[in-house]
Amino acid sequence: MISAIYERRSTRKFLTRDISKSDMTDIIQSGMKAPSSKNRQPWKYIVVQGDAKEEMLRVFRQGIVREENKCALLPQSKRYIAAAKHTVDVIEAAPTIVFVVNSLGKDEMGEMTPEEHVYEICNIQSIGASIQNMLLAATEKGIGSLWICDIYFAYSELCEWLNREGQLIAAIAFGYPDEFPEERPRKRIEEIVEWRS
Repeated sequence: MISAIYERRSTRKFLTRDISKSDMTDIIQSGMKAPSSKNRQPWKYIVVQGDAKEEMLRVFRQGIVREENKCALLPQSKRYIAAAKHTVDVIEAAPTIVFVVNSLGKDEMGEMTPEEHVYEICNIQSIGASIQNMLLAATEKGIGSLWICDIYFAYSELCEWLNREGQLIAAIAFGYPDEFPEERPRKRIEEIVEWRS
């Protein structure tokens, strides 16, 4: 597993080769093995392929147009619209997309009590662990992946299209890689770790 951690990359170019249902099931089951706060297991996964993926891409692009020209959910993030458009092109090339939903999630724009807010933070941490497990399992199988947060540029459209209870957290593109990028720079350990004894 240590080697998968060091070898994992964000893949943005994919081969046209499909991923078997067996391999995708293994990857998702790895996500299900993640630790979760109070064992709530708040994750739900929606696997999108084929014609459904084409429909989802159309909806995603419509959302980006709305974000760019009309009522923006992220008005301070307009400079990232071009990157979101590129992300949709990346998704188009990947054979499998998995949307990850916090099945216990509240409306991200709604009011929450302090306790609900803490639960929300804990559930999202749990989902992050689940996503990382899936990325590492894919790496072990020679399958590339890309953790996608640009969904927020088409958030309402994708939520309506998915038509599921809960809070949409992320998407992950999976496919056999057509690139092998170098590791991106990381901060030095001295910059980010404080040791106390």
